[in-house]
Amino acid sequence: MTVTPALGCVGQPRVLAGLDTLPRLDREDHLAVHGPVPSYGPEELAELAEDIDLRGRGGAGFPFARKLRAVMRSARARDGRTALVINGSEGEPSCLKDKAVLLNSPHLVIDGALLAASAIGAEDVVFGVTREDVEQSLRTAIAERGAGGLVRVAVLPERFVTGEGTSMINGIEGGPTLPSGQKVRTSDRGLGGLPTLLSNTETYAQLAIAARMGAAGYRTAGLPTEPGTTLLTVAGSTVLEVPLGTSLAYVLDLCGSSPGQGVLIGGYHGRWLTAQAARNVLLSRQSLATVKAVLGAGAVLPLPEDTCPAGEIARVARWMADETAGQCGPCFRGLPSLASALEDVATGGGRAAWDAVELRMQAVRKRGACSHPDGTANFVASALATFPDELRDHALGSGCGRRVIGCLALPDDDESTEQLVVDWTLCRGHGLCVDLLPEVVRLDIDGYPAQAVMPLPARLRPKAARAVRRCPALALRIQE
Repeated sequence: MTVTPALGCVGQPRVLAGLDTLPRLDREDHLAVHGPVPSYGPEELAELAEDIDLRGRGGAGFPFARKLRAVMRSARARDGRTALVINGSEGEPSCLKDKAVLLNSPHLVIDGALLAASAIGAEDVVFGVTREDVEQSLRTAIAERGAGGLVRVAVLPERFVTGEGTSMINGIEGGPTLPSGQKVRTSDRGLGGLPTLLSNTETYAQLAIAARMGAAGYRTAGLPTEPGTTLLTVAGSTVLEVPLGTSLAYVLDLCGSSPGQGVLIGGYHGRWLTAQAARNVLLSRQSLATVKAVLGAGAVLPLPEDTCPAGEIARVARWMADETAGQCGPCFRGLPSLASALEDVATGGGRAAWDAVELRMQAVRKRGACSHPDGTANFVASALATFPDELRDHALGSGCGRRVIGCLALPDDDESTEQLVVDWTLCRGHGLCVDLLPEVVRLDIDGYPAQAVMPLPARLRPKAARAVRRCPALALRIQE
């Protein structure tokens, strides 16, 4: 599934700077917007990352300075050779923030990667990506700066498990892009058996921003305890840069949404928040910890009022089961069984189906070769805790009567048979539709929609419905 996200920001953009006027920053544009990168010694860079408490933005949130120093220690204990890997895979369809940066501002990520590579003395810098357009963007940027002797791009299969550390290393080395099942730290043994610094796209971009601003300048945004900005993917379609500590409710409102029935934070290995919790929580580690959630990979997925929670959750669980690495029983057999039990709950399977979900979750937890079984089980457990009455009613046969609109993005979402249609006899060229639905609507030179009939991905149906309701001329409709 190829999705081009809409971009926005709260306050002054940093990572997304310049993209309000330019669709992509080439080398010249990049230097005009961001300026040159200062030089940092190894310990200076580690101290900068530590001072701003820079953490990985791909899921686990591990302190970057600790990773950096761990690779340095491993290198000193061996022959000094190291490698560096940038995880640009984002195998989850609800996450687009890293793809947005790699497509639109690739030089910022390369800056951060080269800063870190210089600190650890890396002789090999590799981007692991899954999309052809991202690969091309990076190859163009590498050629623009003449960095081809050090920086290279590896194209890997687009799967959920591709982003797992050992899976990515295996894939880059030409092996199967699957987790090794071994508890090996890449800082000890990674690419080519060398100590390897592996972090995700946004992490390196934030490092490049901090290197230019310095710790004091970087701390002018965000919270005293959690400085800086972070990138979010909202509703699987909009990438926002916001200061840490921003209200989740404000972010949703800015995207024309609301907490609805609840909000999934952190993606499909994340946690569901009740609508009330979503209205009160801030986008910070401390605030999210009060509701036992983490920002993870930055996905924010509201569940609209007009969709069926049981059906949406079962749909994602089935996709997660299909994404199994196939290397252990809990993943290969346990996750499909869990998905089947959830489907039985959604279709009125009775008390037996309800009990089967709990049994299947227990059967896969803490037994997998990688974190995929645990993450999927936690997603389901969080849904049961957040929507207990809804799911129980479905299991017992009463249900909610709502259809599944597919608001939780999956790779087959672009196969929707629905279309957004413009009635030319009514359209007055107000342009509100493109503001609400930039992923679908494009305007011609006269300010009218460029097409009368536009394919409508299922994941964007809630936004399209808002565009239909808010069209001043009532010129839009959704049809099969």
